[in-house]
Amino acid sequence: MRTAFRRAVTALVACFAAMSVAAPAVSQAVGGFETRATSAYVRDLSTGLVLMDKAADVPLPPASMSKLMTLLMLFEAIEDGRMAMDTPFTVSERAHQMGGSRMFLETRDRPTAEDLIRGIAVHSGNDATVVVAEGLAGTEEAFAQLATRRARELGMRNTTLANSSGWPHPDHLMSKRDLGILAQHIITEYPQYYPYLSEPEFTWNGITQPNRVPLLGAGIGLDGLKTGFTSAAGYSLTGSVRQGDRRIVFAFGGLESERARVQEAEAIINWAFRQFAKVSVGAPGQVMATAPVWLGAERSVPLVLADRTEVLVPAIGPRDLQGRVVYDSPLPAPIVAGDTLGMLIVDIPDLGEVRLPLVAGADVLEGGFAVRAQASAQRLMDMVMGRARDAMN
Repeated sequence: MRTAFRRAVTALVACFAAMSVAAPAVSQAVGGFETRATSAYVRDLSTGLVLMDKAADVPLPPASMSKLMTLLMLFEAIEDGRMAMDTPFTVSERAHQMGGSRMFLETRDRPTAEDLIRGIAVHSGNDATVVVAEGLAGTEEAFAQLATRRARELGMRNTTLANSSGWPHPDHLMSKRDLGILAQHIITEYPQYYPYLSEPEFTWNGITQPNRVPLLGAGIGLDGLKTGFTSAAGYSLTGSVRQGDRRIVFAFGGLESERARVQEAEAIINWAFRQFAKVSVGAPGQVMATAPVWLGAERSVPLVLADRTEVLVPAIGPRDLQGRVVYDSPLPAPIVAGDTLGMLIVDIPDLGEVRLPLVAGADVLEGGFAVRAQASAQRLMDMVMGRARDAMN
């Protein structure tokens, strides 16, 4: 899809700690859509754009959606070699006595890590989460502390875990943005385990239970993650959908029934994919600006688009985008091609700004003696002229 793109080049002296896509979020969203959820978060992973933010940073009871954190801790333990998929676990009496949704583990059972992944992902087994927690940390309390610390490392700033299952506890809280961050991390960093979250059913001890995630196999691209329900959390869902070359993650809560949860999930999915379209601002490697270089063998360096060159815009509305390039000026040599040197800030109607990284399009070596001597002479002259102006004032 083509779009007109007008570029305003601006050299700013600034320090950019991050060059990833960032944009203000939309609360009650484009096209007049309003979610019935009391809190919600929707993010497009292909562009990084936050499409919806409704009380997304408020710490709230996550119910069983927090089991995703337990799964992540297990995935990491397998990947770093502390255990394997066939490592057996012991089922304690405490785990066996867990109420609510269960895998129906008996104390005589020795489920493997793979069994427990399925028991959590498909059955939402409270008993399975306690087995994992005790197997990884000795006690569920110790596991909760480790999981909370890990969540903060991932940028989940509004998460505090008191248990492994999401069982109601006043200190067990997560925000919808944090659940979105967690879902994205699982999808992008552990794709080998993600298919377990979309298995339609799993049988343990002769008991077959279906996956609790609604709309799996409904033909709209929803392929995992986790439901949740408690009286405090309401009917909730953290999910992910892929349609074409786009994938979104979303989390919402506070619905009054299972039917309302299904309806809201489908409404959010339809809105996210039908009310937005991807447009390109250029091709990878396209020169967006030329920046001056300090003490370099070359006086300037081209700033080019990196791999990410598409932005998401409202499907109905103006397509003429405006943008500006920002970078430190001048850029000190040496410079290596591919170094991130600045960003292209694109203004999206009704959504705000999206930032795309710009990288060096060529190497620039340090200048020799002549270049440095000339720069020093110029700097001395600038100082003299500056003092002269100050004296005249």
